[in-house]
Amino acid sequence: MTDRSERFILPLLAAALVALPFGLQALGLTLTSATDVVVFAVACMGLNILVGQTGLVSFGHGAFFGLGAYAAAIGQRTFFPGTLLPPTLFALAVVAVAALLLGLLILRRRGVYFSLLTLALSALSFTIAFRWTALTGGESGYGGVERTRFLGLDLDAAWTWYGLVAVIGFAVVVGLARFRRSPVGTVLEAIRENEQRARFLGYPTNRYKLLAFTVSATVTGLAGTLSVFTHRFASAEPLGSAFSGELLAMVVIGGMRGFAGPAIGALFFILFREMLSIWTANWLFWFGLLFVGFILFSPDGLVGIGRRLYRMVRPPATEDAAMAGRRAGVPENLPPFLRPDGVIDGVILAARGIAKRFGGLKAVDGVTIAVRDRTLHALIGPNGAGKTTAFNLISGMYKPDSGTVTLGPTSIAGFAPERICEAGIGRSFQITNLFPALTVEDNIRLAVQGRRPGRFNPWRDARADREAAAETAEILRWLGLAGLERAEAGSLSYGGQRLLDMGVALATKPRVLLLDEPLAGLAAAERTRIGDIIKRVSTEVPVLMVEHDIDRVFQIADAVTVMNEGTVLVDGSVEDARTSPKVQEVYIGSGTAAMAARPRPSAAEPQVLLSLQGVDTFYGKSHILSGVTFDVHAHEIVALLGRNGAGKSTCLKTITGLSPHAAGHIRLGTETLDGRSAAAIARAGIGYVPQGRGLFAGMSVAENLELGRLKRRTGNGVHWDEERVLSYFPRLRERWRTPADYLSGGEQQMVAVARALSGDVRVLLLDEPFEGLAPAVVESLFETFDALRREVSIVIVDHNLDLALALSDRTVALERGRVMHVGPSQALRDDLGLRRQVLWL
Repeated sequence: MTDRSERFILPLLAAALVALPFGLQALGLTLTSATDVVVFAVACMGLNILVGQTGLVSFGHGAFFGLGAYAAAIGQRTFFPGTLLPPTLFALAVVAVAALLLGLLILRRRGVYFSLLTLALSALSFTIAFRWTALTGGESGYGGVERTRFLGLDLDAAWTWYGLVAVIGFAVVVGLARFRRSPVGTVLEAIRENEQRARFLGYPTNRYKLLAFTVSATVTGLAGTLSVFTHRFASAEPLGSAFSGELLAMVVIGGMRGFAGPAIGALFFILFREMLSIWTANWLFWFGLLFVGFILFSPDGLVGIGRRLYRMVRPPATEDAAMAGRRAGVPENLPPFLRPDGVIDGVILAARGIAKRFGGLKAVDGVTIAVRDRTLHALIGPNGAGKTTAFNLISGMYKPDSGTVTLGPTSIAGFAPERICEAGIGRSFQITNLFPALTVEDNIRLAVQGRRPGRFNPWRDARADREAAAETAEILRWLGLAGLERAEAGSLSYGGQRLLDMGVALATKPRVLLLDEPLAGLAAAERTRIGDIIKRVSTEVPVLMVEHDIDRVFQIADAVTVMNEGTVLVDGSVEDARTSPKVQEVYIGSGTAAMAARPRPSAAEPQVLLSLQGVDTFYGKSHILSGVTFDVHAHEIVALLGRNGAGKSTCLKTITGLSPHAAGHIRLGTETLDGRSAAAIARAGIGYVPQGRGLFAGMSVAENLELGRLKRRTGNGVHWDEERVLSYFPRLRERWRTPADYLSGGEQQMVAVARALSGDVRVLLLDEPFEGLAPAVVESLFETFDALRREVSIVIVDHNLDLALALSDRTVALERGRVMHVGPSQALRDDLGLRRQVLWL
């Protein structure tokens, strides 16, 4: 919630509380209905701390509503007769303690298991309350609750009681607004987006979730307390799963991502119940249908509908793609506040004899890596060598089966990621690992905040920390991401996300920085720039880096460790790795230059197979593609090139229907693809290999390919059965029953291409197929794609210009979503001056 929205929301809610009883009475409802709206709004806003803010779906939150009601009622009649405040405080204490103890138990499980445990809690508490007649009154309920005088006010009067409930409700809103904007609240949003990444920023996420669970339950329990004094009666009904479902439905219908959404949902529920129950006793059936409708057509609830209506009245201004606003400067030395204190003479990070097995697979076997202070240590090797697993053992994602890991004099082997981050290790990830729905600025600020003493503060405004704000701004400027502060991290190009991922790791102020393929997905000029930045960083903070750009590694590294099949092949200087015959054999292959130099006969035919005419694509209000026009001929390979953020990946997604175009036409053969779903386009003969592969984890190679083939036996193009696919990828035959996520990166890329071909295919779209692969694997895939030109047409996006130009017949160059050049690839391949002019590289 932004400062601006909070300034408007709180006064509007205050005004709504004043107008609510008059509005409901005008509709023929009672003052008690107005009080119920406020009570349910408090309960829903408490539940939303879990559902909307933390991403934990509770199906049993009514248990805390009912517990608060029973505790207040029993407390007043048994311990504090004739009072109001003491039984209320007693009830809140009971709910808080119960939530704390239950949270310690059920928060051990995540996702659907957490939700099922909360459902079981609701069923269990309802059964206890219904059967423990001596304490709760059983099915007869627990009555005799009084609204006594308080601060000289006669609370028996309906208007006085509504006024007190409204004041308490507004106080809860103000408190939750502060909580939402506090360091704790921002971390809860980070957990919702990416709990793993939050842990690697030093946040003990289980403690944050326990606090969220306890606060959420206590606020909902407060609503139950207000309810029991409103109706002077407690029953087992709120403890049941039906009532919990109603609370959850109110949150969803109102809008779980909007701060005021749950309160709007509570108002809607009361109005719907009171109005429709006059006409039918089955009003809950119709409410259920409405709930399903919101889930399907407006998952952001009534708040989202309101936003869409507002945009129809006042359409937002069209913006360029997120990366278009970037202001990148020349590489500079690390900002002073990120530089470590003191220098260690010798080894600062040492992993000795570390090993890790996954079932029968020995991923890492007795590996020793020693990183000296203020050096750049490269960890290289073919795909599947165990490099990322070694990273994961050092950074705390996995616990080593054997061996030691020390940072300075401290042993950190087996520590949790948050403890290792606190000890002084920051890391980036092979596949970008960000908080995608949060802004670029928030991603960096969360990393900065993680090393500040106020990170557990539940009240102070996190954005009021001027020192943290200044450091965040400086890191963004230093990275070259200035101008993108308000853009969502997920809206950046892949290269932009990789850059931000490295920045998030650096913002933790590590003593040692671990970078997993930081140059993957970057254009050539950006690759040089980021390589220079990493080298500058290593003169202050030692860097352990996994990277497949072997030429760049040999230029900037101070020491190299080469792994193969889980063991160390070579450990020494750059020259040791460069001249090793073993390294040449298993990793480097014949080299990019040699591949690019070989003549590649074209198989292109005059017939146009795929055409784009004046295509425009938007992400929200960002104008990504603008008037894109080009053709792809039968058996032609077209390279789609340009800088990061130029719109290349969006263009492929537009062709596949994943990002539907707003204007223009796309044709495949004689068919138009305009307005067709991604599934229909895939059945028409388009095969798509996304960046990052997108395999079905847990499924074998055979199952991935069968799913790719299942709905695409349509006769549209070349028929690719199992044997035909394996003739191009014979290596997959050996991995046929192996889960895809157990394969090396190169093997996973082969599976992704094979799955895209499975079925009947006319055009194959490849998004960064060489990214993150060892040179020998790149060479193998390159030859496969060259052979495939005789079978299908190919559109390839890749930042390795030499390979893309050597493979392709024609090049389409994009800049800021517009086609700036179409021509033969050979001209760009042979003329470096023309290449710089056309591709700005």
